[in-house]
Amino acid sequence: MTVITATVCSRALGDELRRLRETCTDLGGAQMAMRLGWHPSKVTNIEKGKARASEIDLVQFLTMCGKDIDFFENFRRQYKDAFDEYIVQVHDNLRTVAFAESTAKTITSYTPQTVPGLMQTPEYADAYYRLGGFVAEERIPANVQVRIERQAILRRHDRPTCLFYVHEVALLQRIGDDKIMEDQFARLMFNTDIVRIVPLDVVVPSSGCVLWEYEKSKAVAFSETDLAHMFVQDPGAIARTRLLFDHLAEVALDAEQSRRKLAEYVSPPREEFFDGRGPRLA
Repeated sequence: MTVITATVCSRALGDELRRLRETCTDLGGAQMAMRLGWHPSKVTNIEKGKARASEIDLVQFLTMCGKDIDFFENFRRQYKDAFDEYIVQVHDNLRTVAFAESTAKTITSYTPQTVPGLMQTPEYADAYYRLGGFVAEERIPANVQVRIERQAILRRHDRPTCLFYVHEVALLQRIGDDKIMEDQFARLMFNTDIVRIVPLDVVVPSSGCVLWEYEKSKAVAFSETDLAHMFVQDPGAIARTRLLFDHLAEVALDAEQSRRKLAEYVSPPREEFFDGRGPRLA
């Protein structure tokens, strides 16, 4: 076992090991350590993602949890790069994203073409997946459900401090019918304490990203494509991400201006709504 700087991925996988211990055995951490012949702190550090377990450690731990060689091989593939400063995961692996969100102290995001996932209505999310064409029809309801369940963090009494920068281009992207769009605009408008609109005429040279910050762990920058998720803890990349959000704070509309801008989109004249010229007050 090697003690090393934790990453969000190592912490997520360590949390998965803790969950396996609790659901597949009746052992507490100290009892697990005793069964394995380990020092109690070793189980604690591995489950918190603060120490890299060896392959032998993983075999012993997962065997104690009743897992077979196929499960071990799959877990090992995820685990081997979990302590790197740049980590790429397949797009449909949402466990690390959900863990990163749920344990963050602050969440700051910028989305240039769509409404951020934590702010999407179920109908908008469903229409978005259907337009993309890269999610199988039978998987769409489950994907939407996961997205909506992730939004539970915004209703917690100890929820993260959130700020979502949304480019006005995203408001002009038609995702679903008029009703879906108007409901989505209304949801954004009623959350302008945490939503800032970037005006249409402002050019932001970024494809979008999220910055998660933690009380006792390093900050994580996150970006996604249709193909993959990327988690970054490189100090230089984090500094550049902070510069992006400093810039957005200067160019974005304030809370009241954002509310007024969104109000323009809630009830514009139907025939002029998506004509390429933007909204106009009815």
